[in-house]
Amino acid sequence: MMKISPKAVSALGAIALLAGCGAETGGGGITPQAMSDALHSVMEADRTVYTRLIINRLQNEEKVIKASEHWKDEKGLVLPAQMFRYGSEMVAEKGAKFSYSLLSLWPINKQNEPRTEAEKTGLKFIADNPGKNYYTEEVLAGTQYFTAVYPDVAVAQACISCHNDHKDSPRTDFKMGEVMGGVIIRIPL
Repeated sequence: MMKISPKAVSALGAIALLAGCGAETGGGGITPQAMSDALHSVMEADRTVYTRLIINRLQNEEKVIKASEHWKDEKGLVLPAQMFRYGSEMVAEKGAKFSYSLLSLWPINKQNEPRTEAEKTGLKFIADNPGKNYYTEEVLAGTQYFTAVYPDVAVAQACISCHNDHKDSPRTDFKMGEVMGGVIIRIPL
């Protein structure tokens, strides 16, 4: 029996996910929207698993260790938003042909607020239309992008308590399942 490494399983899973999108173009590729939707599916799953199984369990349920924006100094867990940003930075360092970020209309950290019109419009759209995604095209620094905005919702009590109780939070009334921000994915066209 042939053994398959974990890396090969991950690669095969990504290929199967993309092939299963069902959104092929006439040239045998997939559309930017299908690619973006597939990337988001993986990001959302990883983010939810980390938040529920690590942060919520260890901090809120078992009270073993806290998550903190100063995780290194406080010997705590990396916040889910920080984990997401670190992953995004690593992907960019590897020269990926797409980018992603986690932004919000109510960011605790000002570096996570929307800057472009597409980001502002998309974040407002997903906040006003729960469960819907926002798709558009935009030109940044002379490059045309397919830009998608996906809702990032509170998936655990840890999300709600962190945002509602943080001293710098511009909003303190989040509820479970509510849109707290959005994942922005850009693919150059």
